[in-house]
This record gives sequence, structure tokens and C-alpha cells, in this order.
Amino acid sequence: MGSIFYGWDIGLIGGILSLPSFQQYFGVDKISASAQANLNGNIVSILQAGCFFGALSTGLISGRYGRKNPLLISGLIYIIGSAIQTVSGMGSSQAVALRVLYFSRFLGGFGVGMATALIPSYVSECTPKEIRGRCTGLIQVANNIGMMLSFWVNYGSALNVPFGQMQWRMPFAIQIVPGVLFILFLFPQPESPRWLAEQKRYGEAAKSLAYVARKSIDDEAVLSILDEIKADLAGKQKTSILKQFRMMGESRITALRAFIPSLVMLFQQWTGTNAINYFSPQIFAGLGITGTDSGLFATGVYGIVKVVAVTTTVIFAVEGVGRKKCLFIGGLGQGFMMLWIGGYSAVHPQSTIVPASYVSIVAVYIYAVFYCIGWGPVPWVVAGEVAPNHVRTAAMSLAISVNWLFSFTISRITPVMLENITYGTFLLFGFCCMVMSAWAYFLLPETKGYALEDMKFLFERDLVVRSLEDAPGGRIFLGGRRATPVEDLRKAAHDGVGPGATSRRFEACA
Repeated sequence: MGSIFYGWDIGLIGGILSLPSFQQYFGVDKISASAQANLNGNIVSILQAGCFFGALSTGLISGRYGRKNPLLISGLIYIIGSAIQTVSGMGSSQAVALRVLYFSRFLGGFGVGMATALIPSYVSECTPKEIRGRCTGLIQVANNIGMMLSFWVNYGSALNVPFGQMQWRMPFAIQIVPGVLFILFLFPQPESPRWLAEQKRYGEAAKSLAYVARKSIDDEAVLSILDEIKADLAGKQKTSILKQFRMMGESRITALRAFIPSLVMLFQQWTGTNAINYFSPQIFAGLGITGTDSGLFATGVYGIVKVVAVTTTVIFAVEGVGRKKCLFIGGLGQGFMMLWIGGYSAVHPQSTIVPASYVSIVAVYIYAVFYCIGWGPVPWVVAGEVAPNHVRTAAMSLAISVNWLFSFTISRITPVMLENITYGTFLLFGFCCMVMSAWAYFLLPETKGYALEDMKFLFERDLVVRSLEDAPGGRIFLGGRRATPVEDLRKAAHDGVGPGATSRRFEACA
């Protein structure tokens, strides 16, 4: 539910900005095209600014208060921000109305940022390794459901609500609903067992593990997982967030694992997906779909395509195909689609319909499919499981802050780029997709099927060799070289010999 209101907030604003009633109320229709691009960028990006600070704040509070209570607070802040957005401008001047809208979007974004920083950690810490990828991937499914619903609410409002204030206030009001449901559904959920273990509340940790596994509290599997968590956290309990940031550099392996969540979140934003999420009506207009209703309808179909694609990926591919292949294939597909759209826009800058226009419109939908195969759900999965357990709070807080920082950047510059460099916008995002596919192919080992406590062995040695072993056709680059099996590294660490033991002793001393 937290991811639904996250997606709802993302998908909502682009449609509202395209409504003539909103443009008239805030005077957008009376300014130049370049000024409109700047104003739209400000209205969209102020939410991301709030998300950035909200995500940063979670590192300070989740280590002390757990995951569940800060999540409840995030939902409350989101509801308050959404309510103020709904009433912004009532009984005030146009200038004051815009300032209130900015403030309320920042406040709502603060709550969204808190939720997005905490949810991946909460889910990955509460789910068994056999289904962890699928459950964490549901974050992106829910995100796209929220986005799709907001697209259709915008379309319904444009189609059925008479011209006036209620046409744009109604979508703002409806986004309160997922926030309320989020709080109600979260109350019966357990606290993170790993956080409880950090606080040495082992009885409660066992109850949480038993609850999510649907087993008794004295079940052998529950006790075994609890013992693994205790061993992994040995010497690291109750670590402050500032100390966690310092500990992220305690060894090369820890630093690398703490860096990857931020990197995949940065990559996710530079796929250009939020450029389409926020400004899809304008993009479809550039491809020949004219009229507010038609643009919102095309955007709604785009939302449906994303939901179907990401749900299919999470059910069948994340655990079956694996994280690495999904990122590689998804990035390539996104890159080719963006390059096609950029090439079409370069040779046909007019908004008139030609046969290639239909191909380009389909390319936008295919782009959404490839995004949902790879760089939509999978970065959340990878970030939640690669981050070291003892610095996960800091690493995920930093990663989500990076995500929102670049979401802010993309949402702020996209309308300006569409106005000034037009087709170059799509070429830039296409090139970025190719770069991130290469990174996934050569430098990311497959993480599916490994316990969180075993992730360190994937990065301990032979990283490039292990990554190429897991890549499609990657072994042709290796000749006869092979990475040391994780089982051998685990055994060596358990016996107190080899690099694994050295790393474990070093981290324990730190």
C-alpha cells in the first residue's frame, strides 16, 4: 500500500498539469512555453525534493524506532500533504495558492520518501529467501498499480467532471485513500525480526519470523534463521546511523555492497522512465496524439501495460530468470526503444500523424514492458538484498535518497530538455540504458537463491569472473577460469580459514 501511494503521487501530477482547468486556475495558460516548462518542472520536482529529505531522515529514526512505527508516520505525513494539496488556493490569491501547492507537495513527498526508503528493507528483512525476490519485486508492482490508477482517475476527471476547480482538486483528494488504507493495513503487521534482533529482543524476533513463515515460534527453521541473524550481527548491535555510514568503508567488500544499492537506484532514474511517467501527455502529443482527453487515455493505457508487464516479471522472471538477466535484457530493450523514439522525433519533428508515428507510440509501450522486465522492479530487489545487514539502514537510506535526488533532477530538467533539445532527450536516455546493461552484464553477480547472510561471499573474490559466469554467453570471455563456489567460501569462513574468515574477523573487530 505504501508503494501504491508512491506510484499514485508519481502518476498523478502529469495529468493534472495537462488539464486546462488547472492551467487557468494557476495562470499557466498566460505564460510563455519556456516559462510553462520551468513552472511544470518546479511543480513536479518539489515532491522529489521532499522525498529526498524524507528518505534521508529514515536513517536516523529507523535504527532507533524500527521499521513499522516510522512507516506509520510516513503514511500520516503523506495524508496531511495530500489534503493540503486538495485545498490549495481556496480563499487565497493565485500567488499564495502556488506557494501552498509547493509546500504541500514537499510535505507529501517527505512522507513518500520515508516510505520508499523503509519498505524495501522491511520486506527483505521479513521474507524467506526462497520468495524474497518476488516479494520485494511486488514493491514495483504496487508502484505501477498506483500509477495506473492515478492515470485513469485523471482521465475520468477530464472526461466527466465539469470544467472548474473540482476537475483538478478531485484527483488530489482521491490520492488520500491509499494513504489511509496503508495505515490501517500496517497496524497488524510485525516489526522487522532483524531490527528486533539488533535490539536483543530475541523473543519478539522469533515471533516475527514465525509469523511471516507461518510456523511455530520453536520451529527448527525459525530458530536456525534467528541464530544466523545473531551470528551476522555479532558485535554490531545498536549501531547508530552515523556509525553505520563510517562502517560502510570498513572493508572493500562492505563498501562495494553498500555502494551498489545507490548505483542501481541512480541507474533506474536515468532509464528515463519518470520522464514518461510525469510528462507522458506531452510526449504522446509530440508523437501525434492531440487533445487532453486523448493524451490522458494513451497515458492510462501505458499504465495498464506497465502493471501487466511488471506483474508477469515478478511472478515468473525475478526468481526464475534471475536478477542479472532481467536487468541486462530490460536495459537493452529500453535503450533500443528510446533510440528509436529519438530517431523518429529527429526526422519527423511535426506532431502530424504518419505511419512511423504509430510505430513510435507502440515503442513507448514496448519501452514500458522492458522497464518492467528489468530496471523497474529489480533494482529494489537487488538493493534490499545486497546491502550488508549491519549497515543496511544507512545503505538503503542513502540509496533511496540518491533515487529521489535524481528523480528530482530528471523531473526538473525533462520539460526543459523536451522544450530545448527535443529528440536529444530520448537519445540521452537510450545511451544511459546501454551503459547500465553493460554494467549488469560484466559487474553484477546473480543474487537469487542466496540468504542475506551469504551475500558477502558473492563479492568477496572473483567478482568479474563470477559476474560473467552468470551472464548469458559470458563464459566465452573466461576461457577456463571459474569463480570459487559460494559453498566453498562459506565452509572456509566457518572453519576459520581463507579470505572469508579474514573478512569476518575484520568486520567483527570493526
